[in-house]
Amino acid sequence: MRSSRAFIGRAFTGLLPFPRLCLALLLAAGLAGHVQAQDGLRTEGDVAAAQGLYDAEVPVNSQTDQAREAGFARALAQVLERLSGDAGVLNRPGVAQELRNARAYVDSYDFRQDQGTSPAGAPTFRTMLVVRFVPESVDSIAAALGLPVWPQPRPKPVLWLAIDDGTGPRLLTTAQVNAARSVLDRAQERGFRLGLPAGGAAEQATVGAIWRNDPAAVARASARYSPPMQLIGKLYRSGDGWTADWTFVDAGKVLATRTVSDGDARRAMAVGADVAADALVQRYAKVQPSEPAGTYRVAFTGLRNAEDYLRISAMLQKMPVVRRIAPARAEAGRVEFDLDLLTGMAGFQRMLGADAPVVAVDGVPAEYRIR
Repeated sequence: MRSSRAFIGRAFTGLLPFPRLCLALLLAAGLAGHVQAQDGLRTEGDVAAAQGLYDAEVPVNSQTDQAREAGFARALAQVLERLSGDAGVLNRPGVAQELRNARAYVDSYDFRQDQGTSPAGAPTFRTMLVVRFVPESVDSIAAALGLPVWPQPRPKPVLWLAIDDGTGPRLLTTAQVNAARSVLDRAQERGFRLGLPAGGAAEQATVGAIWRNDPAAVARASARYSPPMQLIGKLYRSGDGWTADWTFVDAGKVLATRTVSDGDARRAMAVGADVAADALVQRYAKVQPSEPAGTYRVAFTGLRNAEDYLRISAMLQKMPVVRRIAPARAEAGRVEFDLDLLTGMAGFQRMLGADAPVVAVDGVPAEYRIR
């Protein structure tokens, strides 16, 4: 009897009938074997898991404080990606810096141990950190850093994917949902979900429209589903690898197209979710109103000694919304800085937090008193 590893290898180097190709995709994704999730601190059926937009789970090497703190940062990055829909959110100004403060926004967390089986049949173990963040705090970060926010509820486009493994194109339907796991999981990482057609006889006939790049015909076949959005893809063998042609349609209008080639069918498939997400974010995500970026004169009063000055200076250097600090004026008990702020004074105020060493002076704009 052939091993699973050999079978997977054949799935991506030779030509398999469609049902066997789907099974190969399933095995390659690690979904066909027996997988059990458990947590030694919880009873059976009460397993820690990320549930909502402001929750995330990340693998960690251990349950040490250091591993947990690093996990908080990666979990917050996941949440900000989903909230904004921006896969490149880490490259936006101030984001990477603010991830160092991720612990301040954590509501609660748990560890979970996942037990599975490798393709060779050996048991595998992976520790997951499940983090739940305070929604209002994360929203405040997004506003202060000028991140776009993709509002909820979010649409669930229908995925119309035809695959030709060399035996002719076939439609991927709800009956093969796990074979589409890479694109479905990537969509969830980007903050939305995809649906699959039921796969009746009439829907099977849409394969021809997919293959001849006729999005209007696919949209008509998708009329029974809501919303009127379709992610249309065709995946086929190309040389030693696979090529996927992707089209995203919203209300009959083509918003995006992309062609990708990869040696791994799962990776080529997952790109479809990025095509849809990028188009949806560009159309629907909005940056919350804020003051313009620029230089603002900010005063701090009540200083008693050099230590107070150093506390204020350290605070400003840690704030991701502060891009540049220039001392402007100093006198007894008072110092003024010209601060280059990413989202104006409103963003500066949001990022101070309850434990900041200064508080705003009532009725005096841009002036703070040291605690």
